Amino acid sequence: MSIETKLKEKISVALKELGHEVALDSIIIEHSKEVAHGDFASNVALQNARVLKANPRKIAEDIAKIINMDGIDHIEIAGPGFLNFFLKEETLTSILAKIKTDGSNFGSSSNGNHKRINVEFVSANPTGDLHLGHARGAAIGDVICRLYTDTGFDVVREYYVNDAGIQINHLGESLRARYHQEFNDNVAVPEDGYHGEDLVELAKIIKNEVNDKYMVDSAESSRFFMRRGVELELAKIENDLKLFRVYFDKYSFETDVRNDNGVEKIIEALTNKQFLYEDDGALFLKTTVFGDDKDRVVVKKNGQYTYFLPDIAYHLNKLSRDFSKLIDVLGADHHGYISRMKAALQMFGYPEDILDVELIQMVRLIKDGQEFKMSKRSGKAVTLRELCDEVGVDAVRYYFVNRAASSHLDFDLDLAHETSSANPVYYAQYAHARLATVLGKAKKFAFDYSGVGLSAASEVTLLKLLADFPNIEWEAAISRSPYKMTNYIQKLASAIHGFYTECRVIDEENLPLTASRLALVDCSEIVLRKALNLIGVSAPEKM
Repeated sequence: MSIETKLKEKISVALKELGHEVALDSIIIEHSKEVAHGDFASNVALQNARVLKANPRKIAEDIAKIINMDGIDHIEIAGPGFLNFFLKEETLTSILAKIKTDGSNFGSSSNGNHKRINVEFVSANPTGDLHLGHARGAAIGDVICRLYTDTGFDVVREYYVNDAGIQINHLGESLRARYHQEFNDNVAVPEDGYHGEDLVELAKIIKNEVNDKYMVDSAESSRFFMRRGVELELAKIENDLKLFRVYFDKYSFETDVRNDNGVEKIIEALTNKQFLYEDDGALFLKTTVFGDDKDRVVVKKNGQYTYFLPDIAYHLNKLSRDFSKLIDVLGADHHGYISRMKAALQMFGYPEDILDVELIQMVRLIKDGQEFKMSKRSGKAVTLRELCDEVGVDAVRYYFVNRAASSHLDFDLDLAHETSSANPVYYAQYAHARLATVLGKAKKFAFDYSGVGLSAASEVTLLKLLADFPNIEWEAAISRSPYKMTNYIQKLASAIHGFYTECRVIDEENLPLTASRLALVDCSEIVLRKALNLIGVSAPEKM
C-alpha cells in the first residue's frame, strides 16, 4: 500500500470519528512543494468544512488530534486549514526493500479482480498502410492493455477486420488493375479505387504466386483479388504493428460476422423487439429511445446494410464471450458512433456502461515550426513505418501517448531528434542510462536497502516518487490515461537527474552512505524501467 493511500485511510478514519464518512478517492494528498511544509499535504479540512459546519482550521486540528500517528513524525496545520504531514525517516525509506523484493512486479496488483475486458483498437481497413491516426490509436490502445494487464484485469486485445463491403470491392478492383499492368495490360485503376504504390508491390507478389491465372476476368478472379488483397494487406499491417511492439490476441472478421445469417438474425431480433421501422424505403433503428440524437438507418433503400448493422452484430458477438466491459479505441471522427452503439446494445438488455469508447484526436507532423508532409510512398498520408524509420519506435510511441487521447497532437520532428533535456524521450532514457552506468561501476560495493542516511532533499524527493508508483499506475490504468504514466516518467527522470547531480553516489570514504545510495539507484532503475516498459519504450543502458 502506498504512503498516500495509508494517509487517506488515516484521514478517513479520523473524519468518521468526527461524524462524517468520505470516500478515499475524494481525499486529496499532495507532495509538499517545500521541505519546510513537510512531506505530504491535504486540504481535506477545507473540502469538508461546509458539511461539518465548522471552521476548517478547527477541523484540521481535530483530525490531527485523532489521526493514527504510525509512521508519522508530526503534523502541522498551515494557513486556513491545510494538514502538513512530516513522516518518520523509515516510513519513506522502507519502500526500497519493497521495490527490491518485488522487482519488476513492483506496482503490479490484483485490483482488477480478473474482470474480463475486451479492448478493440487499430482495426484499420485492410486496404493500405497504417497512417498516423492508426499509429496513435495503436500506441494508446496498447498501453491501455499493458496497464490493465499489470493491474489484474484479464484483457483480450482485438482487431476487427472490415473484410466486406464497398471498400473491399474497390481493393479487389484496384489490385486486379495493378496485376494486369504487371503483364503490360494497361488496365486503369478505378477512379474511386486505391492508387497507392503499395498495391504495385502486392501485384508483383500475386504474379509470382499465380502467374497469369487470373488474366481473364471472372467472378472467381474478382473474389480472388478481394480475398488475397485482404490477406496481403493484413499481413503488411501485422508486420508494421510488430515493429511498433503491438500484438493482438484475436482478429475478428466482418465476413465471419455476416456468415450464418448473423446480420439477418439481428434484424429479426430488433423487429421482434419493435425497435425497427420503415421510412421512405429504408429501415431505421429507434436509437432515440435510448438517448441518441436521431434514429439511424440500418438498411438503405437499395437493400444494402449500413456499416452500423454488422457492427451491432460484432459487438453482440464480443459480449457473448463473457466480457464485463468492451472498450473501443476509435478516431475522433467516430464521435457520433458512441451514442448509437450504446443505444443498440441497450436494446439487447445491456447496461449503457457496458461499452466505453476512447476517441483519438488527430496528429500533425511539425518541422521547422511548420506542418510537414514527409510521405514517400502513399502519396496521401504519412505511414507508421515511415515515421518509425525517421525518428525511431521509442520516440513515436512516447510522443503518441504523451498527451491525453482527447487532445490534438503536434509531433515535432526536430524535437524528436534532439539529444537534450528538451526531448522528453531522450531525457527519460538518459536518466535510465545514468542509473545503469552507476550500477555497472558498483559491483564491488555493498547495497543497503534499509535506506539509512538518505536525508538529502533530492534523495527524499526520489523516495517519494518511487513510493508513488503503484498509485500512479493504478490511476493511469483505471482512467485509461497513458499520459499519466509519461507525466510520472518525466517527474521521476527529473528527480533522478537531480539526485545524480547533487549526491556523490560512490564514496569509498563513506561506505555506509554509498550502500544506501546504491540501493536507491538500483530501485530507481527498477521503477523507471518498469514505467518505460508499460508504455512500450526501451530502457537503454548506454546512450
